[in-house]
Amino acid sequence: MIPLRDSTPSNSFPLITVSLVVINLFIFWQETFLGMQGIQELFNLFGLVPARYTGVQLAPAGYLPFLTSMFLHGNWMHVIGNMWILWLFGDNVEDHMGKGRFLIFYIVCGLAAALTHYYINPTSPVPVVGASGAVAGVMGAYFLMFKRAKILTFIPPFFLLNLPAWIYLGFWAVSQLWCGAASVFTANACGQIAFWAHIGGFITGMVLHKFFLKAETYSY
Repeated sequence: MIPLRDSTPSNSFPLITVSLVVINLFIFWQETFLGMQGIQELFNLFGLVPARYTGVQLAPAGYLPFLTSMFLHGNWMHVIGNMWILWLFGDNVEDHMGKGRFLIFYIVCGLAAALTHYYINPTSPVPVVGASGAVAGVMGAYFLMFKRAKILTFIPPFFLLNLPAWIYLGFWAVSQLWCGAASVFTANACGQIAFWAHIGGFITGMVLHKFFLKAETYSY
């Protein structure tokens, strides 16, 4: 299911959302000049490799990859997909948090997602990169804040539906949980995707978003 737009207009220019989109796209554009070997070295250094935190020797970049990994992406589809979802849902969440709070919220969700992935896969030697955990936190906040909103959704190959936000995001969350549970028993059951990072980010967004809202934000 591909979300095309939502029914909730922004009340102000989403500066942080736009800035995060631009920063992520710019970093990925810079990645394209590195070549395969350069990208592998970058991911090994600044991507999150859980196994490096379960041994005696700390990762070369210390704990920095828990933060830097959320600004790296594997390919154009990866970064465009994440940034499209951030653009779609981030503006409304930013509206009701304010710029500074929203930025902190986004980073906290990304860190929680990285920690969730680490605790579920503590011996994994595979670098994990992507903003999807932080973006999932924004989705979790939107899920509770704008559950009555409508999401225009394209379901390949022919269907175009106006789904309630709670149905679209609820289905997405359940699919991540299903694949995350399956991956515990069968490696790569649904592909090489960090599903538990998505789950951790989504739940963090649901639980913590109220602490970041402006005092005058409406009750929902």
